[in-house]
Amino acid sequence: MTSILFVCSGNIFRSLVAEYALKAQLGPRAGYLIGSAGIEASPQEIHPEVLAGLCEKGVDPSRHRQRKLTRDLTETTAVVIAMGRNHQAWIRREFGREVPLFNHVCYGIDQPILDIHEIIPDWRDRPDRSRDYLRFVIDHIWGGMPLLLDSLPAL
Repeated sequence: MTSILFVCSGNIFRSLVAEYALKAQLGPRAGYLIGSAGIEASPQEIHPEVLAGLCEKGVDPSRHRQRKLTRDLTETTAVVIAMGRNHQAWIRREFGREVPLFNHVCYGIDQPILDIHEIIPDWRDRPDRSRDYLRFVIDHIWGGMPLLLDSLPAL
């Protein structure tokens, strides 16, 4: 069984979307264990736009529970994929493991997927722009999953 773990900061947006997108696109295919975790995973609710965006894709993450990344998770997971450079650096520093960026694995570009507060510092005051960015990221991650599956043998 191939285990794949997506990592972001809080495990309520980018890594969560990647986990549910890959599970949805794999369907009933056996042989994969898919998960997600956050380097901080401070208690937070999933943004309603993230819930709505995933529900529109046919998945319901409402039962998702945040999980903090641990050494055990990094050591027992075959493929760990980071959403941002800060996640890569944290994993390297804390656990001594080099992990690729999602965008590099899927799209061949060496760029992180930024969290909403990194791209829109006043995101709470800009609901339309925030919604658009959250939906863009959901679509971007969702669209990368077939490419990720093609790249798995090399990882």
